[in-house]
Amino acid sequence: MQRRMIAIGTAVAAATALVLSGCSGGSDASSSDAMKAKGPITIWYSNNEQEVQWGKAAVASWNKTHPDEQVKGQEVPAGKSTEEVIGAAITAGTTPCLVYNNLPAATGQFQKQGGLVDLSKFSGADAYIQKRSGDVADQYKSADGDFYQMPWKSNPVMIFYNKDLFAKAGLSTTDPKLGTYDEFLAAAQKIKDSGAAPYAIYPTPTSEFFQPNFDFLPLYAAETGGKGIATKDNKATFDDQAGYDVANFWKTVYAKGYAGTEQVQGDAFATGKAAMAIVGPWAIASYKGKVNWGSVPVPTKDGTAADKTYTFPDAKNVGMYSSCKNQGTAWDFLKYTTSSDQDRKLLETTGQMPIRTDLATTYADYFSQNPAYKEFGSQAARTVDDPTGPNTIAALQGFRDFYTKAVISGDGDLKAQLKQAATKFTQQAQQK
Repeated sequence: MQRRMIAIGTAVAAATALVLSGCSGGSDASSSDAMKAKGPITIWYSNNEQEVQWGKAAVASWNKTHPDEQVKGQEVPAGKSTEEVIGAAITAGTTPCLVYNNLPAATGQFQKQGGLVDLSKFSGADAYIQKRSGDVADQYKSADGDFYQMPWKSNPVMIFYNKDLFAKAGLSTTDPKLGTYDEFLAAAQKIKDSGAAPYAIYPTPTSEFFQPNFDFLPLYAAETGGKGIATKDNKATFDDQAGYDVANFWKTVYAKGYAGTEQVQGDAFATGKAAMAIVGPWAIASYKGKVNWGSVPVPTKDGTAADKTYTFPDAKNVGMYSSCKNQGTAWDFLKYTTSSDQDRKLLETTGQMPIRTDLATTYADYFSQNPAYKEFGSQAARTVDDPTGPNTIAALQGFRDFYTKAVISGDGDLKAQLKQAATKFTQQAQQK
């Protein structure tokens, strides 16, 4: 999730260099013996408080009925980023069997290192994944058409707005007009003119590779009706009219002073420095008692119905690692922890959305009892993630460098730079 991902950026260079080196650790991921073997395994899960709670409970419930296949669960070891920790562990051959914190954008790099097991090689795996996650799962396939990550959970991002600040600005708190770019910009001007908040919105303006996921990519997904920023063969798509419109919208936001260009200490939305934020359902618990908020889908140029609007999922998936000796148990435990029952426990414990086709209906009682999450449950079905190629992080970093200069700083000709950025993105993403 966005706030918890901040540390990733500090290790981009080291992690990317490590992964792109092509080093391979662990045993052959296709070993039939390992894929059938049963016995004890170790897993890692995120250090987020709620996920630790879910992980411990899932491990305990499994261990009660599997005395010969005990699971040891622990938080991902401390490091500059989860990606750097995993990359180093692959090289050293010390990865656990499963990691419940895989960034989709890093999957191709871990695969290139030889660190991931091809889940599609397990009997019935593709059918299981497709039944659970539906068409959304397709974007998490690797170039060879197989799954090297289990689609697990998402945090589809939307616009949160501060109702108290909107009221001060003379804006509706129940039906804010934020659906089009013009409406959004008009609301931002009212916030600025009224002094209700120093800024209308404050996306993190720093240079980490993942930051486009919380400004450009959600709006691009919405503007294109569900198109990613690259094709399956890693060719950039964002140098089209939609990409220009999204980039120009954000360029206007910065040029008008509706968003800040310097890194802010703390959470700008929680502290009232900004009247809006782009966040996922994880923020509901974070802002409870701090902000009187409402939520709407991200805007599009001409407006799109809420039930047709796409966004970025901020997903984390599960990877099985090739150093695992008892992959048969790991696969069984992976299916156990992505079952309908465990997905319910994940939803109830963390407020994050399991990547399931039947999310809203299967857990209708949860969404009825927790209406704040209902919109996110619906939004989870319409998401577009980052590419999963082996050089995605490097390509995203190149895109962010363009964005920082052309959009946030507003330097140069936007359309020309957008085209150059797309060319560079394709070159980097398609490197072998």
